[in-house]
Amino acid sequence: MDLAAFHPYVNYATRYPFSKNQTSRSRYCYSSSLYVISEGKGILQTCGRTYHVQSGSIIYIPAGQPHDWIADTSDPMVHVCCYFDWSHVDRRAHFSSPSTICYDEEQLIRALVGPAFPYPIPEYTQTDSVRLWVDRFESFYTENCYPDEHTYMRSLKCQSYFLLFIEYFLSVVLQQQYFMDQRMIKVLSRLDQDLIRGELQSLSAYYQELQISRGYFFELFKKATGMPPTQYINHFRMIRAKEDLMNTSLSITDIAEKHGFSSVHYFSRLFRQLNGTTPRQYREARDERQHG
Repeated sequence: MDLAAFHPYVNYATRYPFSKNQTSRSRYCYSSSLYVISEGKGILQTCGRTYHVQSGSIIYIPAGQPHDWIADTSDPMVHVCCYFDWSHVDRRAHFSSPSTICYDEEQLIRALVGPAFPYPIPEYTQTDSVRLWVDRFESFYTENCYPDEHTYMRSLKCQSYFLLFIEYFLSVVLQQQYFMDQRMIKVLSRLDQDLIRGELQSLSAYYQELQISRGYFFELFKKATGMPPTQYINHFRMIRAKEDLMNTSLSITDIAEKHGFSSVHYFSRLFRQLNGTTPRQYREARDERQHG
């Protein structure tokens, strides 16, 4: 699955209290939307499904999906909500505000409906930690306005907090079904930093830090990266070595030493094995492109 094009972007985030028995029917949001019911009760209807929501209900509605909200007659719900795109959609030429809701399917401009996430996300989840979710939402509350020169820096801060939130949301609702174990995110971050600094530790140092066995570490590592640790390390070093072959005049021996390969002979052999050409041939092809 290619996720390179997905860069979540929040358009609008706010708190919305319903009045008793208030309804909001036949809604089509151009963006995907997330709601946490912070208090009260109500009903959500979407695509023939009905959910009775209450404090702690978390609702996800994909962009363009019709849905109706009906507040309780005595204890109306309060939404803490956000409208966002999995990758940014520029709608400025069509709408005066970034989060626009359509109430008539015939008027919905399908070309402006935001992209769908490539993995299935449950529409309904329940949490006991309502305050935690509300606090995370409040960190990126933003007006329903396009950024300008006066609000750009604030918008950057909101987007940064939103990305932290959406990472948390996905880790909860997908439960590592499609993404790596949270422990591996931590260890890969440390491993990458150690490789960049030239301070790589023995593999035992990384799995002992997680307090797991060597075999289980290798299993989690391959599931997270698609390759065993040694292959990952060689791949990481090789990418950086290729950058130096392309962009510097360092000798091949110096590049091999700089990136932690045991010898220039091992580097050359591994380079050919992975790339189908020698380091020298790779650099010569660069020179030919530059002077061709």
